[in-house]
Amino acid sequence: MRTSSSSIRAAELAERAEAAYLGLALGDALGATVEFMTPREIRAQYGVHNEIRGGGWLRLKPGAVTDDTTMSLALGEAILADGGRVEPLSCARAFDAWMRAKPVDIGNTVRRNLVAFRRSGEPVAPPSEHDAGNGAAMRVLPVALATLGQGDDVVRTAVRAQAHVTHNNPDSDAATEFLALAVQDAIGGENLRGVYRRRIRPIVDDKPAFAYRGRRRENPSGWIVETMQAVLQALLDTDSFEDCLVDVVNRGGDADTTGAIAGMLAGALYGRDALPARWLKALDPKMREACAAQARKLVALTSA
Repeated sequence: MRTSSSSIRAAELAERAEAAYLGLALGDALGATVEFMTPREIRAQYGVHNEIRGGGWLRLKPGAVTDDTTMSLALGEAILADGGRVEPLSCARAFDAWMRAKPVDIGNTVRRNLVAFRRSGEPVAPPSEHDAGNGAAMRVLPVALATLGQGDDVVRTAVRAQAHVTHNNPDSDAATEFLALAVQDAIGGENLRGVYRRRIRPIVDDKPAFAYRGRRRENPSGWIVETMQAVLQALLDTDSFEDCLVDVVNRGGDADTTGAIAGMLAGALYGRDALPARWLKALDPKMREACAAQARKLVALTSA
């Protein structure tokens, strides 16, 4: 039986999407161990932290993930339930249910704006110069997968629909839109050079605060500017999935989120075969299966 070129293309997209989602979870699990540690503390305790071992300030079991992955999964389920649409109210309800389930960790901005949603029923948080955290960016992958091939304007609108539930801020918007579009380019076959030309260079030109050259960004906080600097440095200064993630999490700081964001990008770029087998084996099996399954369901929406 012959296999059509369109079915091969769909299989390739699904494989890359799965790699991006698993990359997110791997980066989350790897980085959680050293979250809030300084690079010096990491070196003193681990030398180079390059294994998924749990622990950290959250005292996680080996292979466990944090809010970066579980909030992404909650968002993805809402998108699937709405047939691929990204609706602010559905996103807010999904995030609220996720918070009520007592996640292992939750960011202050996310908590504050979800509490406000409970009180008002308004799913869009007011604009705030103080809400430039990385919470909207860390969970954007399901939007990128559900809007593959729909054009940049559609993607940007969908990104903001989920982002503004908790983070209504122009720097957060710019970074979150960039991530969704860069992941889509990589899933579509662009290499790192192509992603640099199409997405990285333009966002730095438009948002000079995101400039990543110069001093190495260590101990990045939850501020999206520092997150972007650390992730872009790690992505552009390495040439493999594993090296990228080891580089970024050993910078410490908000390492679960820098790991998750770098993981979704590097997973999309390098593909499923580049994910270290020992890390996949160490990842919580339920999370591994949930991420892979949801990735394929979300990409299937674009060809339905």
